Amino acid sequence: MVIIIAEFFVVILKVLWAFVTAGAKWVVRPKEKSVAGQVCVITGAGSGLGRLFAKEFARRRAILVLWDINSQSNEETAEMVRQIYHEVDTPIPKDGPVGGVEEVPPFQPQVYTYVCDVGKRESVYSTAEKVRREVGEVDILINNAGVVSGHHLLECPDELIERTMVVNCHAHFWTTKAFLPKMLELNHGHIVTVASSLGLFSTAGVEDYCASKFGAIGFHESLSHELKASEKDGINMTLVCPYLVDTGMFRGCRIRKEIEAFLPPLKPEFCVKQAMRAILTDQPMICTPRIVYMVNFMKSILPFEAIVCMYRFLGADKCMYPFLAQRKEAMNNNEAKNGI
Repeated sequence: MVIIIAEFFVVILKVLWAFVTAGAKWVVRPKEKSVAGQVCVITGAGSGLGRLFAKEFARRRAILVLWDINSQSNEETAEMVRQIYHEVDTPIPKDGPVGGVEEVPPFQPQVYTYVCDVGKRESVYSTAEKVRREVGEVDILINNAGVVSGHHLLECPDELIERTMVVNCHAHFWTTKAFLPKMLELNHGHIVTVASSLGLFSTAGVEDYCASKFGAIGFHESLSHELKASEKDGINMTLVCPYLVDTGMFRGCRIRKEIEAFLPPLKPEFCVKQAMRAILTDQPMICTPRIVYMVNFMKSILPFEAIVCMYRFLGADKCMYPFLAQRKEAMNNNEAKNGI
């Protein structure tokens, strides 16, 4: 009994210390780690946040491995990355033996592109094997690929529901199973889950998307605990949960107009820069903007009816309805054109 009480007090001290160290990071910004020369796989790299992540890692001279289902858009991202490599590859001055200066050829990072449908595990495993064979072992895995069906539950075909769950959630299992074993062997690596605030709290009309993001976050958190239990402290995990990002994925989504001025959709560039800061300082989780932390906390302590009242006040209860209506109209227009 004495041992248990002593351990309990030790736990309290560790919890308090965790608060202190977390608070200190608000005052003293942690130093960002270098990812130069490290192999970084980014899924869904052909557009949106995936493309911006690729550009940010390129500026830090990482070796980029870009996965996307769309070959053309993936190659466009690769060309942007090559341009960034060209801009950052300036000769490095170094003192010569007699006080002169000589130019040292800089490290030449490369970019590799692969067409991969992360919704098919055979495609994931075969592409991962190609990466290991052609590029080398992976240091950083960015699970970014995502889709949205854009239908109310009862109007959504089962195939689209399955597709959303597979791409947004199940694919994380497969990519992790493909690359984690070597990370465990070396006790080195970083896995990033690009989820969403809709994986922390939900809204009406996007049941499949919310479920897939809740699943991705659950997977991420469980894996984080497993790595800690295995004492693999060299492998870091970062969970990225942004609010609505203005990438066009949820075009038309609107909260109450009086509130939207204070909580507009996030600029993709800002979202990725915040995520990069978290990744490079080994931060376990990043919510953007910070109010998302508060909303998630309030959801945990408030009665459900209180949450409903808040949703209605903010206009968040039906914020997806304009987006769903636009998707439905676009689909009807396409069907009409095909019928002509």
